[in-house]
Amino acid sequence: MKSNMIWANFGVKDLERTTQFYTYLGFKSNGKSEELTSFFFGENNFIIHFFKKEILSKNLGLEISDSEKSNEIIFTISAATREEVDQWAEKIKNSEGKLISNPEEFGDHYYGFIFADPDGHKFNIFMM
Repeated sequence: MKSNMIWANFGVKDLERTTQFYTYLGFKSNGKSEELTSFFFGENNFIIHFFKKEILSKNLGLEISDSEKSNEIIFTISAATREEVDQWAEKIKNSEGKLISNPEEFGDHYYGFIFADPDGHKFNIFMM
């Protein structure tokens, strides 16, 4: 078997708020409907669909976890320089997102931070 593509699906409370947040951060839209808003991430155009929580839950037949209280996955977005990491942090501070940690050095030659989107989905901005 061959896998042609992989993408992620998240549940969100408010599609318009999610659309505004990711548009503000500069991500390219992959379309929007009454059930979801979708964005491309990175040069390889990784796709994340943000479904209304109730739609995703119904389609999967599963309860969607509360991303404010837990997290199964943290996506990492690469940055080229420390300055770029700091710019990302400023954009997050000026949005409806939340900094989980401030930009800092960790490990050998690593610099980055973690943030949450308005629904609590976690991302790491990372430079090495």
